[in-house]
Amino acid sequence: MLDQERMSIEAACQRLVVAYCHYVDHGEASRVADLFTRDGVWEAPDVTVQGSQSIRDFFHGLDQDKTRMTRHLCSNFQLNEVSTATATGVVYVTLYRHQGEEGRSTSPLVGPAAVGEYRDQFVHTPDGWRI
Repeated sequence: MLDQERMSIEAACQRLVVAYCHYVDHGEASRVADLFTRDGVWEAPDVTVQGSQSIRDFFHGLDQDKTRMTRHLCSNFQLNEVSTATATGVVYVTLYRHQGEEGRSTSPLVGPAAVGEYRDQFVHTPDGWRI
């Protein structure tokens, strides 16, 4: 694989991670499902959701809580096991979360709600790269 092709794949996969964080952080969490394949799986320590409609329904619930503000800070994105059809990646995440008044533009900083990493599997589809 040429370096340019790998860099293009890496950029596409990194954009998916950034879009995920942006959607969740800005009241568009149900759009997260658009980043996944039809049979994609989203997992957290206490829940697993499979299939794009189930993912959409799950994240739609986050959109309903107008008192919740989150900000995902992601860094150190690394793409591994890259081919023209699949890739795996990892990114460090620091999550800040606060419940407060609806419509606010800022929240107090009380420390991260979670620190960890996202481990993703990416697939090239006719619509581009997806999780």
